Amino acid sequence: MNTRLVIASLLTAASVFPFAARAQPKPVKRDPNFIATPADLKARIPAQLHISKPDFVVFVPEVTDVGVNDTGNEHFLVFDGPDGSLMAVWTQSSAETQPDQHIAFARSADEGMTWTKPRIIAGPKKPGDGHMASWAYPLVSTSGRIYVLYSQHIGRVDNFPHHTGWLHGIFSDDNGATWSAPQNVPLRRSIRDNPDPTMPPNILCWQKPNRLGKDGKYFAGITRWTSFAVTPNPTKAWISADSHVEFMRFENIDGNPEPKDITISWFAFNDKALSVPYPGHPEVSACQEPTVVKLPDGRLFCTMRTASGSPYWSVSADTGETWTPPRPLLRKDGGAPLQHPLSPCPMYDVGGNTAGSGRYVLFIHNHDGHYKNYGPEDTGFHRRPIHLVRGTFKPGAEQPVWFDEPQLFFDHDGVSLGKPGTNGRLDLALYSSFTVRNGNPVLWYPERKFFLLGKRIAPPAPAKD
Repeated sequence: MNTRLVIASLLTAASVFPFAARAQPKPVKRDPNFIATPADLKARIPAQLHISKPDFVVFVPEVTDVGVNDTGNEHFLVFDGPDGSLMAVWTQSSAETQPDQHIAFARSADEGMTWTKPRIIAGPKKPGDGHMASWAYPLVSTSGRIYVLYSQHIGRVDNFPHHTGWLHGIFSDDNGATWSAPQNVPLRRSIRDNPDPTMPPNILCWQKPNRLGKDGKYFAGITRWTSFAVTPNPTKAWISADSHVEFMRFENIDGNPEPKDITISWFAFNDKALSVPYPGHPEVSACQEPTVVKLPDGRLFCTMRTASGSPYWSVSADTGETWTPPRPLLRKDGGAPLQHPLSPCPMYDVGGNTAGSGRYVLFIHNHDGHYKNYGPEDTGFHRRPIHLVRGTFKPGAEQPVWFDEPQLFFDHDGVSLGKPGTNGRLDLALYSSFTVRNGNPVLWYPERKFFLLGKRIAPPAPAKD
């Protein structure tokens, strides 16, 4: 074969088909939210920490390769400690639903300006160190015993891994310095639980219980997710899973019982649970995450998130034992519904958690789930921004609390935060809590389920002439 001819042929082929001579890799299209490395995440923190203009910084993830996994922080409940301090419990992990999910505790002795380094009081310190613990909430007895109750996963999944669990409890008699061994807290079985009695229920108490029940007992609302073995999910979206609101009253906390001896009374239970039909599938309910406040006339008022594009409300005239059918939350009687997707919509009394002051703040996104290019099922993206809505008690009104125009409270600039190697989080799901100390109301909130922050609630602007 003519060598010159062969070389000429190869050169011609390379000029006509250049990739035949030199293969080129296809460019990698990376999500702009992607957090490549711990260094990438750390570089984002300085510009993002104060973007919501917090007044208090409780926790900033350290983001270490060898320490506690701390890039997921949510269900942030700040409460008054028996020693006069502020205390906090929250669910911490590398990211929500990961097997390293655990309960963290911290304390502030200077009204929230500085906080102790978090301590893990339940759940694994690292993956493989036991099963996840989630959704802790505190109760403080009159003698100062601090109870923390939480959902303990056992390695079995019914609906969702981070919701399937038994109720466990621990306590401290020395202001959180040491904690007891966990014990199982008895739960009443529901018609919505898995028929297999060895399968734990799917429940979530998302706000700290307050002394709103009969005789000043601790009272709280919960979400109970119906087992798929009882009611299958009618769609592929998790938001259509059947869910209802119930209420718990803790009967004997002030007697300092062992956790295994805690007694709970249940209301709006079984077929009396509060329900709101899921759009397009009225055979299932999407009614979740209740917040309960006291009205000046002694009734209890409850707001709940739904998939209907608006929060719903219900009222109880007998300290939470019976409730009216849920209705859309309106600006006022005959007014337009407040817009909000399936996302936390907490409501708090600015006079204090049990004050019944008649003055309230509600936090919503101010849209029905259609946000930018996202729709109601895109919960990781449409849960922003946060709007504050002030509410006022209206005696004799059908809806007993009327609301002002929503005011933008905070947002971010579209930068994700979270576990390296993932796209992180953009949502501002407000798994928050509220304290009023020395007349100063503060919202404590997880920002992108990453930072733990606090923000003062300013008094309302004076009325214009």
